[in-house]
Amino acid sequence: MRIDFLGLQAFLSIAQRGSFQRAAAHLNLSQTAISHRMRKLEDELGVKLFARTTREVTLTRAGIEFLPKAQKAIAELEQSFDELKQQGVKRHARLDIACLPAFAVHYLPPILSKFRKTHPDVNVRIFETPSAAIAELVESGEVEFGLSMISTNRWDLDVETIGEAPLALACPADHPLAKKRSVAWKELRDTPLIRVGTKTAIRSIIDDTMAAARLVPNWQYEVQHVETAVHLVEAGLGLAVALNFDVALHRGRGLVAVPLRSPRVVCSYGLVTRRGMPLSSSAAAVRDLLIEELSAKAA
Repeated sequence: MRIDFLGLQAFLSIAQRGSFQRAAAHLNLSQTAISHRMRKLEDELGVKLFARTTREVTLTRAGIEFLPKAQKAIAELEQSFDELKQQGVKRHARLDIACLPAFAVHYLPPILSKFRKTHPDVNVRIFETPSAAIAELVESGEVEFGLSMISTNRWDLDVETIGEAPLALACPADHPLAKKRSVAWKELRDTPLIRVGTKTAIRSIIDDTMAAARLVPNWQYEVQHVETAVHLVEAGLGLAVALNFDVALHRGRGLVAVPLRSPRVVCSYGLVTRRGMPLSSSAAAVRDLLIEELSAKAA
């Protein structure tokens, strides 16, 4: 049964004021309009709720029994609306996003500086985490969107690809390979290599590419964070395979990014949002700034 909320509103207003005329004035309606609402409600219910004479309006027995139930239903509905409204206010007052650490360091600071100028009252919480964790945070609704490497699409998430980043070899500036314009994977057959763990998007891309090319790299170490891989490279334990912009962030520590080829491995990155969930105005503003910034970098 379809609930006639306009009829309920008219019923409660008349019952509270004891007059069709006063109820109509309160609801900013004509008496004809409020009478039509009541007649429609009574027709749907199949009972009379008011006994109306030229002098007064009184509740019928059915109306007396229905009144507290209608009041309770409307009160609960109003409370639910108020709670949702408060959630909306809180949602607009705080923005939660997730992104890869490299993006957080390299791109977010200038973007958030622009965002602060137009949204000075919005508090921003950033989750710097691997791609797999980003997808889970978006899916659970803990963050509004994520900026991540993209491996495979998930049915419950929308993915918007923005650009691409190739894999590179992170090595010390004084290493013999650092002077080369590019390095083939086969040249690394005897070189100890460091790779990232399975929770990162690039790991599955590397594994699939190596299997297709029938290559077996000399993986000697596996870490969960690029920062750890960098420290192992600095300690002389091997060379790390990472995204070129991840290596670029550590150039100040004496590392260079040497492009890898044969095969050249390119990873896509972009925005991940929960399917069917519109972004808040704050999230949409940051999203637009990210797309503008990253598209310009990719061009």
